[in-house]
Amino acid sequence: MAGGKIKKKGHPRFKRPNVGRTKRSRLKDVWRRPRGTGNKQRQKLKQAGALPSIGYRNPDDVRGVHPSGLREVLVYNPEQLGSLNKEVHAVRIASSVGAQKR
Repeated sequence: MAGGKIKKKGHPRFKRPNVGRTKRSRLKDVWRRPRGTGNKQRQKLKQAGALPSIGYRNPDDVRGVHPSGLREVLVYNPEQLGSLNKEVHAVRIASSVGAQKR
């Protein structure tokens, strides 16, 4: 797994129900589940747009993998660096670590 580029499976942009239906629609593109009884998206009509579902999930061996092909590990202190392998792991320094320790 280490080394080559990882290509994850794509998915459509999941839009809010009825977004863009009128010119004055000012809803953001943040997903909210459609709950109305007559909502076309909840009824899974194709023209209303896709709903997030388990079928869009990536395989287990690709989930959590950086596009470079390395497993991403969150590091909080310098001692945690000793147990990592640079051929397998990519290090991400936690936001709580200050500038001096970085």
